[in-house]
Amino acid sequence: MKKKIALVAMAAAAVGVQAADWSDTSISLRRGTNYAEPFNSDAVTKNIVGLTHVSGFKYGSNFFNADLLLSDQKDPSAAGSKTGAHEVYVVYRNTLDFEKVSGKSFKTTGVRGLGFTSGFDFNTKTDAGYNSKKEMFAAGPTVMLDVPGFLNVSLLQLWESNSPYSTYTSSGKERYHYAPHPMLTAAWGVPFSVGSIPLSFEGFANYIAAKGKDEFGGNTVAETNIDMQVMYDVSGNKTFKIGAEYQYWKNKFGNDHTGAAGKGAFAKTPMIRAEYHF
Repeated sequence: MKKKIALVAMAAAAVGVQAADWSDTSISLRRGTNYAEPFNSDAVTKNIVGLTHVSGFKYGSNFFNADLLLSDQKDPSAAGSKTGAHEVYVVYRNTLDFEKVSGKSFKTTGVRGLGFTSGFDFNTKTDAGYNSKKEMFAAGPTVMLDVPGFLNVSLLQLWESNSPYSTYTSSGKERYHYAPHPMLTAAWGVPFSVGSIPLSFEGFANYIAAKGKDEFGGNTVAETNIDMQVMYDVSGNKTFKIGAEYQYWKNKFGNDHTGAAGKGAFAKTPMIRAEYHF
């Protein structure tokens, strides 16, 4: 836990120390009734509260997101419990813009610029089974495509470990480290309108390569995670948005959905979403 607090502090420092040229902070709420968890055949309902901060500074940009995920009893907090699991998942990314750093333009046909992205993910979850305590570091090049809004594509190397107490902490092994592996990832926010209705198409897509053997000696497989939403700017000034979101997550966490993990490793989840920006 001390390590996780230190990581949050590092992210806060990175966001706070760099004088922001612009920033946007929002609180979001989303809900879906068809979430899935590996080795669980039941559809899970989740309410997710998110805090997101995006900012630009002299040499690039920051992204920080923290989600609190509240499951219903189909994803129980403990064996036989009638209360659902609780999870906190945090993502931080810093992207250095090579043009801003060097003063040299890298713009070409279809490309706005080049950069380098680094950061981390971590989570903690209390549930009836795995009790994930993930730590992951990421770094690699980024291409910023020339579109309305933004579309950034990155090829990141991932270093991931986990420490489910039921398997490793109790046996004296503090963490299990997967093989380093790459992720091709895209993030976008593209404004558009239908008539006079202001809308935006937002989201991310990750293709994550297999990460070697899992904690139990089985093979992991490549996973695909696409999360996208269409949002309506109700306020007209980007303060309050509502919309529909959809997540497609095949081979969740590297578990083969055609194997023992079953259909719970293949999530297809529609959601409703609301955001307040300040």
